[in-house]
Amino acid sequence: MTEKLTLRNLKRGETGIVTGFVKNDAIREEELREIGFAEGDEVQVLEYGSFGRTPISVRLNRTIIAVRANEAQSIEVSRA
Repeated sequence: MTEKLTLRNLKRGETGIVTGFVKNDAIREEELREIGFAEGDEVQVLEYGSFGRTPISVRLNRTIIAVRANEAQSIEVSRA
């Protein structure tokens, strides 16, 4: 059985592949898709914020963006 991971579970410097979104929040999924997250995308955690590990700086499709911890918890990934 494979481990269910979210973007929040990745360590700094680790890369993952977006596999989907947590199913119980359609509005958040739509917002994440609008900023560029989609299945099959490569995402790398660059840095965690110093207060509660948020925001999280990530590289997504050669673009650096910041996401909140609760948003990162909604993005399912597999380790690359």
